[in-house]
Amino acid sequence: MAYISSSDYPEPIMEEAVPLTTTRRPSEKPVSKGWVDDIPPHIEELLHTPPSKGLTNDQVHERLARFGRNELPEKRRNKLLHFLSFFTGAIAYLMMISVILTAVTKDWIDFGIILGMLIVNAVIGYVEEARADSAVVSLKKGLALRTKCWRQGQLVEVDASELVIGDIIILRLGDIIPADARLLGVGVNGELAECDLSVDQSTLTGESFLVKKAKGDIVYSSCIVKQGQQQAVVVRTGPHSFIGRAASLITVTTDSGHFQKVINYIGNFLIIATLVLVAVIFIVNLVEQKIKFGFVSGEHVLAALNEMVVLTIAAIPVGLPTVMSVTMAIGAKQLAKRHVIIKRLTAVEELASVSILCSDKTGTLTLNRLTFDEPFLNDDYTKEDLILYAYLASEMGTKDPIEVAVRSAGDGAHHLIEHNHVQGYSVVSFNPFNPVDKMSQATVDHQGVSFRVAKGAPQVILQLVGGNPTAEQMVDSFANRGLRALGVARTLENNGGWELVGMFSLIDPPRHDSMKTIRECADYGISVKMITGDQTVIAKEVAARLGMGPNILDADHIVDPSLSEAQLAKECLRADGFARVIPEHKYRVVELLQNLGHFVAMTGDGVNDAAALRKANVGIAVEGSTDAARSASDVVLLEPGLSAIIEAVKTSRVIFHRLYSYALYRVSSTIHFLLFFFVVTLAEDWQMPPVFLILISVLNDAATLIMAVDNVSINKHPERWKLPQLIFLSCVLAVALAGVSFAHFYIFRDVLHYSPGKLATVMYLHISSAPHFVIFSTRVDGFCWKSIPSWPFTAVVLGTQIIALVLSVYGMFNESPAIEGIGWSVGMIILAISLATFLVLDVLKVLTLKAWDTMIAKHQFDQPTAPSLDHSGRAQRFMQKQERSRIGYDRAERRASASSVHSY
Repeated sequence: MAYISSSDYPEPIMEEAVPLTTTRRPSEKPVSKGWVDDIPPHIEELLHTPPSKGLTNDQVHERLARFGRNELPEKRRNKLLHFLSFFTGAIAYLMMISVILTAVTKDWIDFGIILGMLIVNAVIGYVEEARADSAVVSLKKGLALRTKCWRQGQLVEVDASELVIGDIIILRLGDIIPADARLLGVGVNGELAECDLSVDQSTLTGESFLVKKAKGDIVYSSCIVKQGQQQAVVVRTGPHSFIGRAASLITVTTDSGHFQKVINYIGNFLIIATLVLVAVIFIVNLVEQKIKFGFVSGEHVLAALNEMVVLTIAAIPVGLPTVMSVTMAIGAKQLAKRHVIIKRLTAVEELASVSILCSDKTGTLTLNRLTFDEPFLNDDYTKEDLILYAYLASEMGTKDPIEVAVRSAGDGAHHLIEHNHVQGYSVVSFNPFNPVDKMSQATVDHQGVSFRVAKGAPQVILQLVGGNPTAEQMVDSFANRGLRALGVARTLENNGGWELVGMFSLIDPPRHDSMKTIRECADYGISVKMITGDQTVIAKEVAARLGMGPNILDADHIVDPSLSEAQLAKECLRADGFARVIPEHKYRVVELLQNLGHFVAMTGDGVNDAAALRKANVGIAVEGSTDAARSASDVVLLEPGLSAIIEAVKTSRVIFHRLYSYALYRVSSTIHFLLFFFVVTLAEDWQMPPVFLILISVLNDAATLIMAVDNVSINKHPERWKLPQLIFLSCVLAVALAGVSFAHFYIFRDVLHYSPGKLATVMYLHISSAPHFVIFSTRVDGFCWKSIPSWPFTAVVLGTQIIALVLSVYGMFNESPAIEGIGWSVGMIILAISLATFLVLDVLKVLTLKAWDTMIAKHQFDQPTAPSLDHSGRAQRFMQKQERSRIGYDRAERRASASSVHSY
């Protein structure tokens, strides 16, 4: 058969293959796809392959070498390098330096402890992410691995990855399209194809309805053929295809995780403070040696270095990464029980900060399945009559979504229909739907009386019955609401004239739990915005059914060059959803919302969502997602719908609260430790035995691992790392603790005249207990008695101090001559003072937070200009709160509901 040249192809037709009315208003323009349907001239030259003949093997080999295999390049992580990546970060680097220094000074006990904690932290992070990756791999579904293709005049089956540009492939009902291809308008054997293809593009473009593809149109890789059969010539493969371009957007996002930035912020602050103070002590020690002996020997340097290493080990929160990793790992396991797989461990913490949830509509908020909505009925016909006659004119066994919707409605809603059979009715003849007539017809016999029924496009059915003004108005009404119409008519008895029965309206309905989930998100301070590739009118109809606002932005608005970046960002913030979007638009929406200081989560299931999933602070792949969506996401849902997200948010906010509490405690105790030892070393030349310093560091940090099971109340608002407030409060608590420590030191040394051995033990027990008990205060924002800690948490914290008490009472069991026991009475008094100190500091904490809020509020009202977009600034959150309140009022006005406006 002669090849049909590309010049014979008509312009691409993007109408629906099913008998539906159009949903695009005349004022709406289709989204321009530019490169999608344009084939470059140098590629066009390679498409002149004879149908039913195909390429030769030599041509295939040459094009494989030129364009590569038809597969997306997969970036596999080197397992060793991935494991080593967990040894990065400010604290990890300092721990490595400490390991080296302890080896130089031959302090093998400290060497083993620090190295062990470093490895444990890396192993926890690596194992948890590897477990999540394994869970995701197990979810992979079969894709188009094999396809029918003409090669050297023979129809053969080849791997989809071996397809090249110019290959002639066969596309049939149910096939997953293996590459971007142009339809040739001919069947398998070269005959003229009378029927166009109906293609499901929902996983690629987000369109919920099937798209008609005629001769000359481009069909895209990963889409599914739902109706028809044709040959097609491959025009793009691998990374050059539509799916490949969407996947390539994923590489755009290279920002490091938010949680890593927080850890680095805290770590850098503590490390700089530690290194500066310890370096001063090191220099002072060497200067004293020079003044005292007139020279500084290598032994002096080594001794000073050893003291510096011990202080550094005791001061630096070596357990900080480990405690936080364990806490998040436990949270990930809790979420896994709720069928939520965490792929990136830090996403457990970041999900707590999400204030906006951008959700894909098709298949996520909706069922991605056509169902009947409220119909229009003519004269005395009932809804049962409409279902019955539509059922009689429907085709059994087809996968066409219209026919499936009709058969499903009949099987579940009509008493005469059972097991694909209609009691008392028999179909004598049947003419299935075809794109020429745009309707299906059947001749039916009912108790000896014959009549005909027809089902199809409304305009065809209305023409068949001679018109109906009321029905025509309903068709327009359905179209304006984004509903698709399906007309049904029948003849009068004995094949008389046609009469209209009624019209169905069809819609992809919301999931049963979507509205509840959106309301729950609002209760927890999360604004849900719908994103879809469907037309604006459809998006508005679905939004109304979900209880969302009607402010749906069109894709053209997102790329409007007349709007500034700031204006567009504000428009996106006000919007309830976005329609007719393509992958670049989704990515852009997420980016604009992030630029306003919001933490954005994005849900999706298709390739078209992959780029936005990766760009979002938390990407969520819903149940049934494609591999591209799963690989780009941080969280994978194993249950349909969004209901699992609420449980994930609750759990993440609990985990966040535990992490924040530990960070506040650890920073406070570290600053206290540095402040006390810096002053007492320089002023009094006093040093604590190294074994006590190691015990303080290891024993207390090990105990804080139990914070992962502490009782925590769930915040109703998105959580944020208030780092300036955290540092300020930590410094206040640390100064107060240092004052108590100096009081202990001077009272026991100068008033009670304790020996150096007993003084060292007293200070060990005090420094071990007083800052450690403060953890009962830092675990809540208000007074400590407003939230009772869990009994395991309380038992472990108190247990570590009992161990410290026993060691202090018996002077480390006389293991060192520089350490003496202090007896039970003194030990109990010190613990009692530590408990009293904790209660005083709890009151100080509450007063400090109130003073901070007052200071920030005053600063906000004194500033004539808007504050910078600092995630940790209360001023910024105050403005965002006011913006949300105003937006809520606008939405209430748009709904024109007196009760809604009154609530604001």
